[in-house]
Amino acid sequence: MINKKQGNLFIISAASGAGKTSLVKKLLTLINDLTLSISHTTRDPRPSEIDGKDYFFVTNKIFEAMMKEDKFLETAKCHGSFYGTSRNFVEEVRDAGKDIIFEIDWQGAKSIKAIFPEAISIFILPPSLKKLEERLTARGQDSEDTIKARLSAAKSEMSHVNQFDYVTINDKFDDALEELRSIIMAEKLNTKHQTNNYQKLIDQLTK
Repeated sequence: MINKKQGNLFIISAASGAGKTSLVKKLLTLINDLTLSISHTTRDPRPSEIDGKDYFFVTNKIFEAMMKEDKFLETAKCHGSFYGTSRNFVEEVRDAGKDIIFEIDWQGAKSIKAIFPEAISIFILPPSLKKLEERLTARGQDSEDTIKARLSAAKSEMSHVNQFDYVTINDKFDDALEELRSIIMAEKLNTKHQTNNYQKLIDQLTK
């Protein structure tokens, strides 16, 4: 017999344009029982984004009401829009034994770590500022002024890299993806996690 398994928590952060979203989407197809924590946001959806899959897109009024009702584990403001992590969503997924990825900025990562010290945090860096600018431009979604603002914000965001448990550099997509997969698989087999999840089995085998 084994204990009821509780899901692990993984935080993945990066400056806008570093490739975080693409890496996380691919990662979710490679690892079983890994779920993305879907954030609420007040920003407008991008052309390829779907409400309820990429984000829960809500108005400022709804977001503020949810904050007052303490429905978020953490909230942050980024590029003029608000983002929040649903408390109920995280608890339900974790209690079901599934691991969760929080795709959030450094502020959100700090808040999640304060609530769940056991969460594993990973920061994704671009290979250079020039490459980051090229990626932001290639999106074709932002004006030149917006891209400049995002690059300025990126430097500030990346200055918090030392607060994270792991760092990977997204130069070649496949290499960065394999590094992320390796980190998550190793942490899933961490002695502390395995002991917590399989204590009864370990007791039967060793006593």
